[in-house]
Amino acid sequence: MVRRIRAAVASTASGARVLGGLGGFAGLVELPKLKNPVLAAATDGVGTKVLVAEALGRFSGVGIDLVAMSVNDLITTGARPLLFLDYLAAGRLEPEKAAALVEGVAEGCRRSGCVLLGGETAEMPGLYQNGQFDLAGFAVGVVEKEKIIDPAQVQAGDAIIGLASSGIHSNGFSLVRKILEVNKISYVDELPGLGPVGELLLEPTVIYTGRAAALAAACKVRAMAHITGGGLPGNLARVIPDGLTAHINLSSWQVPPLFTELARLGNVAAEEMRRTFNMGIGYVAIVPPGCEKKALAAAPGSLTIGRIEAGAARVEFINGE
Repeated sequence: MVRRIRAAVASTASGARVLGGLGGFAGLVELPKLKNPVLAAATDGVGTKVLVAEALGRFSGVGIDLVAMSVNDLITTGARPLLFLDYLAAGRLEPEKAAALVEGVAEGCRRSGCVLLGGETAEMPGLYQNGQFDLAGFAVGVVEKEKIIDPAQVQAGDAIIGLASSGIHSNGFSLVRKILEVNKISYVDELPGLGPVGELLLEPTVIYTGRAAALAAACKVRAMAHITGGGLPGNLARVIPDGLTAHINLSSWQVPPLFTELARLGNVAAEEMRRTFNMGIGYVAIVPPGCEKKALAAAPGSLTIGRIEAGAARVEFINGE
């Protein structure tokens, strides 16, 4: 497995000063030359999406998901990703499967612009059955202290810019699997007009590194939020100061039909859907009103989904133009 992944891991080191090679007890990378560097770190897993990957025997996509979940959190601070480490646990090491997973992680690192500095693979037959596995990882980034994005700067009148998701990303899969189970729908079945269920569910999480950096370069960004478990209400609320409300205009974007179909199949209320899934918006930036046009031009596929106003509630949803 190590022989197979060596080239994939090495391909992530472009632009980073990595010292040493694969196989040591620790990885070493030089910090970039900054005046006052601050390290940022984030960690996450892929959740029960791994069960879908297991069932279909397709593993590289969840490796991309693993990187995305940590890196997308990390960049909300204004940091740029520097390195990533992964942890793979299984009942029995299957070299081809493990290599495919790590190659997916390497692809996620290339998309993020960070180095896959190392990782750990553990066999635990007493904890996992043969065929079962789990993934976790963490990212470390660096930011100039004066360029840290501080949500305390959010003000009334600011524009809320949304970036589209690629689908479910890596949250809400326990509910998705229950909906499919109740409706006796398998991963190889097709949802009319949408495609095979497994293909839809395994679509990798978007990595927003490039567009987040472009937004920060184009204008003053007050805050950023990665829309994961908890949806827009749970995650956007984390960057809204006391006394302000994020008014989200539900008519400002088209909810992808996959979410609409899941709500129908599971008889899931709209409020619960918004608390569980990203509903088509995977990342959010809050910018001053005078920067709105520059922000939209800097991040292809972005759109204004709301405004910051005075109020007691952190997040409110409205319908209207």
